[in-house]
Amino acid sequence: MSTDTDYQNNPLHGVSLKQLLTEIVDHYGFEILYAYLNINCFNTNPSIESSVKFLKKTDWAREKVEAFYLYQFKSLPRASAEQFELPPRDRIIPRDQQPGAPAELSLEDAERLREKRARKAAAHDRDGARPRAPNRQAAADNADPWAKWRK
Repeated sequence: MSTDTDYQNNPLHGVSLKQLLTEIVDHYGFEILYAYLNINCFNTNPSIESSVKFLKKTDWAREKVEAFYLYQFKSLPRASAEQFELPPRDRIIPRDQQPGAPAELSLEDAERLREKRARKAAAHDRDGARPRAPNRQAAADNADPWAKWRK
């Protein structure tokens, strides 16, 4: 069973979003963050303040950045399936896992990773997703968005 001390082993414990972002931007820069995370706040007029503001309002993006911090910047081993389901700040890090040196990342590696993800997504779309029969009512509604409000 987990205890508070297990939770306190999480490198995110007690670290503000601004502090976390400052650490990874100082180490990697906005260009690498955008290349790996594909979050626009790191690409368009990036700053710590504007990124923090966006990430505080956007759970999926904040969790993506926090996971990057844990597994790339702190080089922790991959989370168990059970822990992976939790937001990064709520994950229990076993006591024997200690943060390591930040991972070496490059724009070339980010491009290879992006291509690999695109191939995997295309294969999933091709193999796993069957096209659905078109819904005639939805098609009619799309043709005239006010149709359902008419009497």
